[in-house]
Amino acid sequence: PGFKGDGFHSCEDVDECKEKLACQCPECSCKNTWGSYECKCSNGLFYVRESDMCIGKYSASVSSGGFVWMLILILGIGGAGGYAFYKYRIQRYMDYEIRAIMAQYMPLDNQPENSNQVQHAV
Repeated sequence: PGFKGDGFHSCEDVDECKEKLACQCPECSCKNTWGSYECKCSNGLFYVRESDMCIGKYSASVSSGGFVWMLILILGIGGAGGYAFYKYRIQRYMDYEIRAIMAQYMPLDNQPENSNQVQHAV
């Protein structure tokens, strides 16, 4: 608010502190000024006018910074796990392909010898 009146004939300052329009948190101290008010917080806190409350000066930045680092850590672990799984799947597929190709030319340890393969005399 700031002022009340019609703007032409009368214009009075609104005492936001006395009318309890702002600066109502327990840590706040209100001082009326011409057309506005000043609100200060005790114990080194910072006043946020939009939400009419006192907060720690560094609490918002620390908590959001911690959230960002936690998100980066989770994404890093997820990416490393996904990459390891991808490498494992590719290795298994390549092993299968190599064994299939080699089985065409020579019997492998876990396959019985087929009698219908052509044996060359040396």
